[in-house]
Amino acid sequence: MMSARNPFFIAICALSLFAGSCGKGKDAAAESEPPTPVEVGDVTRGPIDLIVEADAVLYPVDQASVTSKISAPVKRVLVNRGDHVKAGQLLAELEDRDLVAAAAEARSQYEQAQSALQNISAATVPEDRAKAQADVQSAQQALEAAKKLYENRVELQKQGALAQKLVDDAKVAMVQAQSQYDTAVSHLRALQQVSGAEQIKGAQAAAAAAKAHYDSAAVQVSYAEIRSPINGIVSDRPVYPGEMATSGTPIVSIVNISKVVARANIPLKEAGSIKAGKQATLTSPDGTLTGAVTVVSPSVDPNTTTVEVWVQADNSDEKLKPGGTVHVAIRADLIQDTLLIPAAALLNSDEGGEMVFVVGKDSKAHEHKVTVGIREGPRVQILGGVNEGDKVITSGGLGLDDKAKVTIKEESDDDDDDDDDSDKK
Repeated sequence: MMSARNPFFIAICALSLFAGSCGKGKDAAAESEPPTPVEVGDVTRGPIDLIVEADAVLYPVDQASVTSKISAPVKRVLVNRGDHVKAGQLLAELEDRDLVAAAAEARSQYEQAQSALQNISAATVPEDRAKAQADVQSAQQALEAAKKLYENRVELQKQGALAQKLVDDAKVAMVQAQSQYDTAVSHLRALQQVSGAEQIKGAQAAAAAAKAHYDSAAVQVSYAEIRSPINGIVSDRPVYPGEMATSGTPIVSIVNISKVVARANIPLKEAGSIKAGKQATLTSPDGTLTGAVTVVSPSVDPNTTTVEVWVQADNSDEKLKPGGTVHVAIRADLIQDTLLIPAAALLNSDEGGEMVFVVGKDSKAHEHKVTVGIREGPRVQILGGVNEGDKVITSGGLGLDDKAKVTIKEESDDDDDDDDDSDKK
């Protein structure tokens, strides 16, 4: 047993007494520290928008590289880069004198074919038909006369007043007259049934072919005029008067930027809630535009596992330019009846994740780990960790210890401070 008078025992007791007094002093000091002034916000329940954000590249709503359908020298170009043009406006002209001459020749051929058709329809066929009818009548009269002559001679021959040879001659003449009559009747029938319709049909076909040839030549002439297919701005004109415009080579490039389309690649998980028609905003250093989703790609890019989404917005003042980048924010959905806190209340936890300080009835800051959901500007959805009606510290919580004493700054205090500052000034 250690003696009370042992020096070692006396030292240990002294150290114990000193440590106890220090611990009590530290607790006392902590209790005596003034509370930290903080600002708080309420944990509320309400709706919040699901905002999907991404960077996107701008494209014009419409564009066209105007090419020539024929190869010809450029006569003149009527627009320059930056000019605003309308659909149908004349942009350039090509040399077309050979085409104009070919069109004039084709027109003359068409007019000749039309004249031939008119002649056949109104004159030639009726004349042929009238002549055939006259031939039939003449042949019929000749046949009747030959019959009478033959009959008379037969009668005279029976009476012995006429030789048999004359009777035979009359019979031959009657047979010839009958043959001529039959031929005339057949010819008339042919004109009535076939010849007239076929001649008119052939003339009509010739006129139609001539017209088609003329139309083709006239279209070739129109190709010498290069017109804008859309409204927009001239972005390029690579040819100049005197140069050869080759078929299929762009002469003028036009973009319509009265509206722009932002194409963003959205991760597959977030793209599932995006539908065509959802409202969106495009933000860039040049300004902010409001638009809507027009296209959600039905396929996923296998390289990036993203979905391409198009947002179209009015750009009437033409501030945003194609090729630039913008930040897209799409209001994909509205979450109803969920817990919300001010975004300023969120702090990073030392153990990882996020946390808030809740001011309890004991006027102390209690640390609560929280599960964060949707973020929308100054508000954050909380999926767990706090309850409706709690007061979370929004200012002054950085560096606080768990269960530290706090005092809530009242708005009236801030107003008084502002008044004091104004008085000092």
